[in-house]
Amino acid sequence: DYISIVGSSTVYPFSTVVAENFGKSTVFKTPKVESTGSGGGLKLFCSGVGVEYPDITNSSRRIKQSEIDSCAENGVTGIVEAKIGYDGIAIANSRKADRYDLTLRDIYLALAKVVPNPDGGQTFVDNPYKTWRDVSSSLPAEKIEVLGPPPTSGTRDAFAELALEGGCKTFDFISEMKNSDKNRYKAVCHGVREDGVYIEAGENDNLIVQKLQANPRALGIFGFSFLDQNTDVIQGSAINGILPEFESIADGSYPVSRSLYYYTKKAHIGSIAGLEEYNREFMSEKAIGDEGYLTDKGLIPMPMQERKGFQASVTGMQELKSLD
Repeated sequence: DYISIVGSSTVYPFSTVVAENFGKSTVFKTPKVESTGSGGGLKLFCSGVGVEYPDITNSSRRIKQSEIDSCAENGVTGIVEAKIGYDGIAIANSRKADRYDLTLRDIYLALAKVVPNPDGGQTFVDNPYKTWRDVSSSLPAEKIEVLGPPPTSGTRDAFAELALEGGCKTFDFISEMKNSDKNRYKAVCHGVREDGVYIEAGENDNLIVQKLQANPRALGIFGFSFLDQNTDVIQGSAINGILPEFESIADGSYPVSRSLYYYTKKAHIGSIAGLEEYNREFMSEKAIGDEGYLTDKGLIPMPMQERKGFQASVTGMQELKSLD
């Protein structure tokens, strides 16, 4: 008699606000929303059809074909894809310290598991860099210490693809590898170091914010919405000279921006009270529109034409056929 929602920690605050509004303004119970990470949520969602399985999963990245296949193997064939807007991934630190000005290459060299040999050759070594000054002479001589999401997180996936790979492919010989050896390229460009410099901080982004306040020397990785809600205590680093701000994410100039989604199990429509109505609430102009209540929480709205397309497909319960 209630809607069960799992998934992304980034989409969680948006989904929670929609669930609360939905519970207050309709005859239906307030949906139960859990933060499990995008990967964890999709795994639960794809496990089967029935009241013991989630009705909706939130995701800070698009569903993968392998996940669609896993869903199908377990009888979950009707999946409705909802894109709700955009988000930037911030690399932030405490306001007690100086703001960082990083390039994508700086981020890659600081956090990748293997990096090009500092001798200038086209070989790789385990990441030797200990301080930001080691990475670039323009950066402070502070120990590299970055708190970030675990492998189950969509934010981690998006960060690897947008930030790490973005810096990785600035090396010409690595960029050429993408065509000749895709698996090697991905391992080099997406692998995160495991020597204690990158600290997995779980799926609770609020915890990262608290730890940054306690340790002004550390940096943290999380969605723009968490930065936006905590600008009194933390500040976002500039990346390639662009700060993580509403306008720069909306116009695409901020380099580490991504789309946010949720997925509904069509087989549960009609069986789970309020599921169709919840979708209508979430995709409404009053929620995800230019002046919608989710913009107050840090959601970056889609352009009108794109928004109308997703609103039509979600309210019409159009099934996701394949990834284009």
